[in-house]
Amino acid sequence: MPKPRKAQISLDATPYYHCVSRCVRRAFLCGLDELTGNSYEHRRGWLENKLLSLPSIFAIDIAAYAIMSNHYHVVLYVDAEQARNWSDYEVAERWHKLFRGSPVSAKFLQFKELNEGEKIVLDLLISQWRERLQDISWFMRVLNEAVAREANREDQCTGRFWEGRFKSQALLDEKALLACMAYVDLNPVRAKLARTPEHSDHTSVKKRYQKAVKTADPYPPEKQVKSLLSFTGYPNNDLKKGLPVPLTHYLELVDWTGRIIREDKRGAVPNTLPSILDRLNLDQQEWISLSKGFEKSYKTFAGTVDKMKAVSQLLGYHRLRTS
Repeated sequence: MPKPRKAQISLDATPYYHCVSRCVRRAFLCGLDELTGNSYEHRRGWLENKLLSLPSIFAIDIAAYAIMSNHYHVVLYVDAEQARNWSDYEVAERWHKLFRGSPVSAKFLQFKELNEGEKIVLDLLISQWRERLQDISWFMRVLNEAVAREANREDQCTGRFWEGRFKSQALLDEKALLACMAYVDLNPVRAKLARTPEHSDHTSVKKRYQKAVKTADPYPPEKQVKSLLSFTGYPNNDLKKGLPVPLTHYLELVDWTGRIIREDKRGAVPNTLPSILDRLNLDQQEWISLSKGFEKSYKTFAGTVDKMKAVSQLLGYHRLRTS
């Protein structure tokens, strides 16, 4: 029996999670259906636009994503501190961008006087909405429902478009985080949908490549994509906000990993790369193994054995949770 989501996601363990949603009923998220000849490429834009808009509402940032033909991957960072610092007004305002809210919250947003009973109701709503706006399940629900409605309308049908549960993996350390991000960003290359990472449409790595500019500063904030979580360039063993290598190093890392994974193209490791692998305490073969089969290598949790043991104990698992 699958574990409830609350037993798989713990912000005390890590704020980073890899999530995957897949279509059902042989539905096409996007791509060309060879059986019918219908093209659904435009649906990539639906999903990508909605995905990149949600961090402006939720206290959740996007570290990486890739949109495939019948599924998509996204690596998320939950910013609980940001949610705690929102005013009640900001929480209500953000929630109303997603849902209708309630008459009490609508009255509150119009700066109208509330009676004592309405204040009690509002406090309960704000507390609930603050939690939901930092909840991965709610993030994925809003994203998937928006796409499902559009797809069902286009297909002139009803029923499920997505599988009932999205898959999630907790990324417990920076090795797991960077390996998972590279795995996600290289999905189109591995599926032979693109020759290089920078030509992989509807991926975070293409957006980062497009924005990156040669400069003396390897991670200037103005050169990074505002809708994606930024690279800070600094070691981040406690997994705080900000990706733990320079942006240029990550792009080189993805390019090198893609060259090694592909059978038809092999390239030399860039001169700057060994220092990254040395700092992560990974050899080349271990890195390729991680980034080539991330979903198979790890299930619920991804990280070192010590990290996984600690989190399994924290969440009440009776054995090491790797599946």
